Amino acid sequence: MRSTFKQLYYINRSKIKADGTTAILCRISIDGKNTVLSTGFYCNPNHWNGDKGALTSTRENNKLIEFRNRIAQTYEDILKEQGVVSAELLKNTIVGVNTVATNLLQAGEVERERLRIRSIEINSTSTYRSSKTTQANLRDFISSRELDDIPFSDITEEFGESFKLFLKRDLGYQPGHINHCLCWLNRLIYIAVDQEVLRFNPIEDVAYEKKNPPKLRHITRSQLKQMMETPMPNEMQELARRTFIFSSFCGLAYVDVHQLYPKHIGRTADGRQYIRTQRAKTKVESFIPLHPVAEQILSLYNTTDYDKPIFPLPNRDILWFEVS
Repeated sequence: MRSTFKQLYYINRSKIKADGTTAILCRISIDGKNTVLSTGFYCNPNHWNGDKGALTSTRENNKLIEFRNRIAQTYEDILKEQGVVSAELLKNTIVGVNTVATNLLQAGEVERERLRIRSIEINSTSTYRSSKTTQANLRDFISSRELDDIPFSDITEEFGESFKLFLKRDLGYQPGHINHCLCWLNRLIYIAVDQEVLRFNPIEDVAYEKKNPPKLRHITRSQLKQMMETPMPNEMQELARRTFIFSSFCGLAYVDVHQLYPKHIGRTADGRQYIRTQRAKTKVESFIPLHPVAEQILSLYNTTDYDKPIFPLPNRDILWFEVS
C-alpha cells in the first residue's frame, strides 16, 4: 500500500532575524506522522504567500520549487529501494543531501571555504588566514579529548570554559589570541543556530579574557622623525616607509592610499596641492590639503597616468608579509 505523502511550506512570522528575514520551513507528512526541516532559504515575511506556500518573487520561488521537487524525488527513490518511507527517514536523507554541518570541526571547514572564496572577492586574506590558526587550535582541543569531532548538540558551557583554559594553560596564548579563538568558536555556533541545528548558543555566558592595555597607542613625534630620516635598503620596505609617512601627514588609511589615483589630486588657486577623495570605510568625501612632506613623497610616484594608482602598492596582507 502506497504511503500518503504531503509537503507543506510555511514561515514563522514570530521569529524574525536582525536583517528582517525569517526561515522558510517544510513540514513533511507521511501516513499521518509529521516532521519539520529548514529549507535553507530565508525571505521577508511580506514576500511570502501563505495560501500558496510560495514566494512572490518568481526567481526565488523557482529555487523553492527545485527543493520541493528534490524532496519528492528523494521520497520516490527511498520508496523504490526500501519499499517503505517514514517522515523522519526522508528528513534525515534530505538533511544529508543539503550537507548542513552538524559537527563543529566540519562546520569550521565549511566556513573557512566560504572565507577563502570571500577573500578572493574582496582581495583581502587576513580573516581567512587567521581562521587557519583558530581552527587548528580548536582541532587540537577536541583531539585532547580523544575525539575526531564533536556534534553541536554535545557542546556545553563547560566545553567553552575548558577550551579557554586549554588555550591559556596548555598552549600558553595571551588574552588577545584566546579571544580570537573564542570568537571563532562562537561564530561557528551562531552559524549552527542560524541554520537551526541548535536552538541557542550554549557558551554565550563564557566570558572573554580581559586584555591588557596596549603598550603603544601611537608613535611619538621623535619616532616619526626617526622613520623619516631612515631610508630602507629593500625596495618594498622603502615603499612601505614612504606610504606610512604619507598617510601620517594626510590622515588616510592604507586602503585609501591604495586606491589613490592622480584624478584625486588637485591644486588650489594659490597652487597648493590637495586630495579630494571618498573614504573607503565611511564613503564620506574628504578634502585634504597636502603637507610639504606629503607633496615631496607624492612627487616620487605616478601623478600623470590616470589609469594607474599613485603608489604601486600590493594588497595590504602581501605588504605586511614582505616587510615583516
